[in-house]
Amino acid sequence: MKYYLSLALALVSVNSALAQIDYDVAKISENLKKDAVVVIRNEESFFDVKGLGEAKMDYKVAITILNKAGESYGEMAEVYDKFSSIYNIRATLYDAAGKKVKDYKSSDIKDQSLISDFSIFEDNRLKLLKFVSITYPYTIEYSYSQDYKGLLSFPSWHDLKGFGVSVEKSAYTIQKAKNYKMRYITSPNLPTDSVINGEKVQYKWKSANVAAVADEPLSTGIDNISAWVKASPNQFEYDGTTGNFDNWKNFGSWLFTLNQDGNKLPEATKLMVQNLIKDAKTPKEKIRILYNHLQQNTRYVSVQLGIGGFRPILAEKVAQVNYGDCKALSNYMKALLNEAGIASNLIVIGNDMPSLNPNYSSMGQANHMILCVPLAKDTTFLECTSQYKPMGFIGYSNSDRNVLMVTEDGGKIVHTPTYNAKENYQIRKTKITLAEDGTASSEIKSTYGNAQFEENFPMTLMEPVDLRKTIIEESPIPVAELISYKYAQPDKTLPVLTEEINFKTNPLLTKGGDKLFLVINQVNRRESVPLKVEGRKTYFAVPFSYNDDDEISYILPKGYNVEFIPKDITITSEFGSYTAKFSVKDNTIIYSRTQSMNNKKYPPEKYGEYVDFYKKIFQADKQKAVLAKTL
Repeated sequence: MKYYLSLALALVSVNSALAQIDYDVAKISENLKKDAVVVIRNEESFFDVKGLGEAKMDYKVAITILNKAGESYGEMAEVYDKFSSIYNIRATLYDAAGKKVKDYKSSDIKDQSLISDFSIFEDNRLKLLKFVSITYPYTIEYSYSQDYKGLLSFPSWHDLKGFGVSVEKSAYTIQKAKNYKMRYITSPNLPTDSVINGEKVQYKWKSANVAAVADEPLSTGIDNISAWVKASPNQFEYDGTTGNFDNWKNFGSWLFTLNQDGNKLPEATKLMVQNLIKDAKTPKEKIRILYNHLQQNTRYVSVQLGIGGFRPILAEKVAQVNYGDCKALSNYMKALLNEAGIASNLIVIGNDMPSLNPNYSSMGQANHMILCVPLAKDTTFLECTSQYKPMGFIGYSNSDRNVLMVTEDGGKIVHTPTYNAKENYQIRKTKITLAEDGTASSEIKSTYGNAQFEENFPMTLMEPVDLRKTIIEESPIPVAELISYKYAQPDKTLPVLTEEINFKTNPLLTKGGDKLFLVINQVNRRESVPLKVEGRKTYFAVPFSYNDDDEISYILPKGYNVEFIPKDITITSEFGSYTAKFSVKDNTIIYSRTQSMNNKKYPPEKYGEYVDFYKKIFQADKQKAVLAKTL
């Protein structure tokens, strides 16, 4: 998703003349140009809380785009909805010397609907202006004011907007009445200036001369090096509702209230539920039957209209139209279970986001809703937007994180299931029959579990022509002729996918005199080593823990035997482990390889050790056997 600068920021009074600032690129210090594609020259944000449900944001920013890689920052893209308005927009383009090229008019600014690819109902709109320059570098500046009617959250602030972005000056100010209650958290060691001005209090944060950070492999983000502020109201007013965010319990109470009386089903749907579960013997059977019904009869459509962005569509409405967003489908499933006599709770979760901070409740930490079904002996989580995930499998982007359970007693922080390396498995057996000319026939049978099931499942949804092309292009062994392939989910109740691929290969053997050489790992080989990063700044992690088990049997060509085979290899580290075993039996080379990885978050100073770990795997995966002609 394109990063919209405004979504992370709120800015200061725009009445001063921006053009007085010297935007000559030659005057940017060299340390701010290093590793940078853009430089934030000046950015100011002033967020004035005028009351329980009213605020004004004044914003101004100037950005120098150094080269084409920074082109995505060369635009103004500001979002608003029916509860806010944007006005007083001013925008100017400058050349490399800081000379004004153009003042933009209001007619240059597009005002368009912001409907997501997955949404058909959404009231967000976008003020969009694309600055156009035929040469680099150039500087853009723009400013605007935005009024809010309804406050669920305050804008957050980061001085660094991403990799390759440096900062000359950036500042954020929140102004409120003395008796207005709010909370904020900041990055470590960021000073907060508090100023009392009559009946008003101002909190100020600023940053200056922050060098860019080059993109770093496997990074978990730049929060550990960026200055940042997150702020939230305690009490709020939004779209005719009021609530309190001072803790997660109260936040959950507001969400529970929004959904009161939202679980009613039409009589026909109730009868359907009873008919579906009439022969079920256990609660688990009932859950499975109803979850399968949900998957087969509904589809996901996003709805983001005012409070509808937070309140689920009524269950009886979903029963009529057979679609809904994550909230609506989770709530509908909750209603189906309720009719079956099974209690459940809505779960607010950050899909592919960090865990909820248990000590700081606010909007913006979550973007998704699932369902939790607590039973006597275990708890089942349901991803209600997916038509293929088995019951209880919520995907690695929802796993192992703090989430908010919505109960009649308020919100409660709970933790979603963790899928360990052994559960996120790939088990593969390969039979390769070698010919003397080096070509071979290959039969590969793979089984993928949990996260690796999820990663490979899209293959089952591809058109045959596209699937054949993908198999050939992504095969680690060069394909001369694809003979057959098959993907299947043997048991729809389990997150397990099987794959069978048969093909003829291009030459795998290389000649040297009267010898033949074979790189033994042909199937799951590390082809490169992670790039070294001197002075790494950010934390890193692999996307998920996993365990790969490979076994390859090579049937040797007639007239050849094994002259040399490598010794077994074992590599261990805190990042994971690796073993490779080599043996010969009945003129067949048997190779087994196991790699297990942890997705723990590692500090930047550990990255060198991580690279060294993969260097050893890279070398181990290149081991060769030598074949010689028999006399």
